[in-house]
Amino acid sequence: MKIIVFLFCSAFLTLSCKNDDDNSHFQPTEITFTEIAKGELSGNGQEGISQSNLVLNNQTSWQNLMTQMDSYSNVSDMFSETSIDFDNYTVIAIFDTIRPHSGYSIQVDSVFEELDQITINYSEQSLSSGFAVIIQPFHIVKIPITSKPIVFQ
Repeated sequence: MKIIVFLFCSAFLTLSCKNDDDNSHFQPTEITFTEIAKGELSGNGQEGISQSNLVLNNQTSWQNLMTQMDSYSNVSDMFSETSIDFDNYTVIAIFDTIRPHSGYSIQVDSVFEELDQITINYSEQSLSSGFAVIIQPFHIVKIPITSKPIVFQ
């Protein structure tokens, strides 16, 4: 009787290992994102938005962010859309630190679905000079809704 139980457990472990091997064949998939806005805030920090990477999953959070961004000037007037279908999309907003001149920008480069997460790849660009104005670069995109955690790189 003990031998039968042992053989059953061995077979079970073999099946479990096979399932793990299936996960190793997962290939990251690039996700197409839609740009909502790219630019800079010009309120010298009056908007009160710190350097951050935001994931917005509902209309209230999205409306609060737009209101905060518009507190110095109506930045959301340039957005490609302001009404988001949060049943199907998630909004990603990346804000750089406040910069001393206009030679800075931030860019979402790519979005990939990994086995256990969504990876947002972004980059910061800077010129050695620009107009003498204090700015805060940002980039806002939307991606298809996901239940996976979102990681920024």
